[in-house]
Amino acid sequence: MAILNGTEVKLYTVSSTGIGTGNLVAFAQNCSISIEHSPRDITNKESGGYSESLEGLRSWSIEMDGAYAWTDAAGTVLTDGADDLLKTNILDARAKFFVGFGGTTTVTGDVRYWGECYITSWSISAGTEDTSTYSISLTGTGVINQNVA
Repeated sequence: MAILNGTEVKLYTVSSTGIGTGNLVAFAQNCSISIEHSPRDITNKESGGYSESLEGLRSWSIEMDGAYAWTDAAGTVLTDGADDLLKTNILDARAKFFVGFGGTTTVTGDVRYWGECYITSWSISAGTEDTSTYSISLTGTGVINQNVA
């Protein structure tokens, strides 16, 4: 069994197909995805005292954080950083966008989950003589897809 190195799991802004490398979100350090299913209760008087359920709503979300920066190592202004996501998808418009979580999907066996989402939380932390960090929460809207290369 091959254990996956967490560094290989990345967050990308992607096209509406979820295919290709997309734009890696700059300086991300941690990311996690949560997919949930909330069955609906159908317990009734014929249930014999036991709870019964059927399928229900599914939802998904992504949490990420990273080192906060305005420019890359060469001094070039970032176009894929935390500020860009904020400006494009909250400040300029309350816009949803496509995001991919996982591998690049260019290597055989890579898995990527992708779908359309909204930014629901965005924050910056900047302590004295400490690395400035950002934190972003994304909430999926609609289906989450899976691609396997």
